[in-house]
Amino acid sequence: MAAPHPEFELEICDDGGQGHPAPPPAALATKVLTAEGRSKVRRLKVPLALVATACVAVVCQAGADSKDSPPPPRVVIKNQGFLPFAGEPINYRSADLNDPIAQLEKRLERGEVSLSYEPRHGYLQSVLHALHVPISSQTLVFSKTSFQSPQISPSTPRALYFNDDVYVGQVHDGKFLEFISFDPRQGAIFYLVDDRQSDHPRFERAAIDCVQCHVAPSTRGVPGVLLRSVLTMTSGAPSAGAKSFITGQESPLRERWGGWYVSALPGVKAGMGNATVSNPEHPDQLDEAAAADPAGLSARLETSAYLTGSSDIVALMVLAHQTQMHNLITQTNYRTRLAFADEVRHKAAGLSAEAISGAFRKQVEYPGEQLVRYLLFTNEARLDGPVAGDTSFAREFAERGPFDSQGRCLRQFDLHTRIFKYPCSYLIYSQSFDAIPQPAKQYIYHRLFEVLSGADQSPEFSTLSPKDRRAIREILVDTKPGLPQEWQQLVQQRNSGYPARPAVKLYSGSTGYEGASGARVEK
Repeated sequence: MAAPHPEFELEICDDGGQGHPAPPPAALATKVLTAEGRSKVRRLKVPLALVATACVAVVCQAGADSKDSPPPPRVVIKNQGFLPFAGEPINYRSADLNDPIAQLEKRLERGEVSLSYEPRHGYLQSVLHALHVPISSQTLVFSKTSFQSPQISPSTPRALYFNDDVYVGQVHDGKFLEFISFDPRQGAIFYLVDDRQSDHPRFERAAIDCVQCHVAPSTRGVPGVLLRSVLTMTSGAPSAGAKSFITGQESPLRERWGGWYVSALPGVKAGMGNATVSNPEHPDQLDEAAAADPAGLSARLETSAYLTGSSDIVALMVLAHQTQMHNLITQTNYRTRLAFADEVRHKAAGLSAEAISGAFRKQVEYPGEQLVRYLLFTNEARLDGPVAGDTSFAREFAERGPFDSQGRCLRQFDLHTRIFKYPCSYLIYSQSFDAIPQPAKQYIYHRLFEVLSGADQSPEFSTLSPKDRRAIREILVDTKPGLPQEWQQLVQQRNSGYPARPAVKLYSGSTGYEGASGARVEK
């Protein structure tokens, strides 16, 4: 969970400790998601005392280490303060969740599983095992971009671990484990666990505090995740006045990983990783010699304090793709649900059917098209040369499949000119993708079909060769349940030698799309 981000443009005024009544929710609305999916930022003027109150995330736990102590008090304050998307139709504050952490918490409450504590790493290894998060996914960030920032520095970086649905953070000698867990409907859900030994460790939702940074233009205006690349001083503090970057698959490697450690085989470029700014008079100048050597971290920190001594470059590249892919899935989900709510209001207001249909279409198709293009890596930055990590992460990641009848899968790497051999995101298999409401999901499937069948030859998809398109299409037909009938028909027609029927898209408001078969897909 990152530190407050400049994109919030929050103006804090010192009221001398006098205190002010909480402003109405409308006054605290920092983000407005437009029909195009962009976030408008409003500048707020908030008393310092109010900010201090709102930012308190934890309470003290006297005697928490005692075996005879009662269950520890909750570590976060709930249901207080402004929370984006708290009301209808998103209901982000709802406790009706099905993300991996929520599922694990239910298992803990039923006594089906327990968390084991160890003095060196607290509950970390036990939690990773319970959530099926691989240790090889470890990456290390030394910039002070967490609410536990006092403990973070180049000699004591924060460790991050992840799988397709969960991100886990541990700060060296920190009090809490930090989690972002993706719910199929609600997107990123934020949790903390007190990392001191207790008879009853439990996950506590921490939405109010975390959305200060995790609902922003860099998360596409929805609760999400982001990777920041910042020029970092030797203390770990971001270099004042220096430019920072949000890292995604489109980011050139030269702009990635500022404030992060990067480990790789000798000769692999580490971007801005591993290096700090040593001269405050030149806040935008890194130690280039450090950045040029990503081989081994033992000279930079005590690696024995971590589960592994690496911050694998391939894991970092997967993170760059996955974080923004998650945000796009959530954005599409939210925009479609908001579009349905707007449709009801527009009908009640007496708008024409044509106007209602046009507004609905715009709200659904804009994020859906963004998602399709990102899913197919159309904006991916080309690699300058081979990339190789120094752990088992790449092998373990690729082995997870699923595999088609020819032994191919979307997780297989290229790592010479691009990250994946078959440029289509593996998150198409996620529950979050499956939970995208109709008709947005059907629009996405149809656009994928148009591109992968070759019907759409527009310049935006020129990076996909005919060979790429065919391989991705065949992999998905073999491995992705629930594809529309037109996908199956295309494969059957081409395998039998008959020409494929061209794709046709007919749109009719929220009622659905018609594919090449002419069959209507209802919402």
